[in-house]
Amino acid sequence: MSLRVAGVQMNTRGDVAANVRAAAALVEEAAAAGARLVALPETWAYKGGRRGIRATAEAVDGPSNAALAKLAARLGIFVLAGSIYEPAAEPGYVYNTSALFGPHGGLLGAYRKIHLFDVTAGTTVYRESDEVKPGADLVTVTIDSGAAAPVTLGLTICYDLRFPELYRSLALRGAQVLCVPSAFTAYTGAAHWEILLRARAVENGCFVIAPGQVGEHLPGRACFGHSMIVDPWGTVLAEVQDGAGFCIADLDLGRVAAVRAQIPSLQNRRPDVYDL
Repeated sequence: MSLRVAGVQMNTRGDVAANVRAAAALVEEAAAAGARLVALPETWAYKGGRRGIRATAEAVDGPSNAALAKLAARLGIFVLAGSIYEPAAEPGYVYNTSALFGPHGGLLGAYRKIHLFDVTAGTTVYRESDEVKPGADLVTVTIDSGAAAPVTLGLTICYDLRFPELYRSLALRGAQVLCVPSAFTAYTGAAHWEILLRARAVENGCFVIAPGQVGEHLPGRACFGHSMIVDPWGTVLAEVQDGAGFCIADLDLGRVAAVRAQIPSLQNRRPDVYDL
C-alpha cells in the first residue's frame, strides 16, 4: 500500500494571479512525477501586507482555490490548497483556511487554523490575530490512496505545529498522515522546523507532509523553506532546501501500523492523570 505525495515550496508575493500560475505549474510538475496528493504551502495565493490580506480574501470555493480544484479534476489527483484567507463572519477579519480537493474537483474538507501566530521572532513582532479569527474544529479527511486502501489525513497549518495535543487528537481520530502547510519564519525555522516535524511524526506514528514558503515576501519578512516529508519513524524522506520547487516521496502506508506496533504510545497513554 503506497501513496506518492509531493510538498510544494513557493515564494508567494502580493500578485495573486502570478501566484496562482506559479502554483499550478508546480502542481502539474509534481503530478507528472507521479504524485497522487500534492500539497501547497500556507497562504499560497497571497502573501503580502496587512491591507492586502482583507482585500484578497476569497471564499473556500473562490477563484484561486477553484483553479486548483479544476487542476485536480483534470489531473485526477488530490490537491491540498495549503491555505488562503477566507472572509470571516466578523467584518474586517478573515480565517486562515486550508482546503482539500479530490480527483473529481470536489471539496473534501476545509480546516480553519486554530492557533494564531502572535509571537516575537527575533526582533520582529507578528500579530496574526489582528486580521485572523481562529477556527475551532479539528478536521480529518479520509481519501482513497489508489491502492484499494483508504488513508486518513489530519489537516493543520503552520503555528499549529507547536501544539502537540492537536496532533495527538488527530491521530486518535484515525489520522495516518499529518499535513502541515506552513510559512515558518527564517528565524524560528532554522531552530525548530525540522525538530518539530520529526517529533510530531514520532509521537503519533504518522507520516508528515510539510510544504512551506521560502525567501523574502516583504522587506524584513522571510520564510525558512526546507519543505519536507517525514515518515513515522522520524526519517526525512524528501526535502526542498532552497527556492521554489517540490519534494516527492512514496508513503508506505503499512509503516504506520508497523511503527505503532513497535512503540504503542497511542495505546500506552494515561489520560486519567493528564492535566490538560
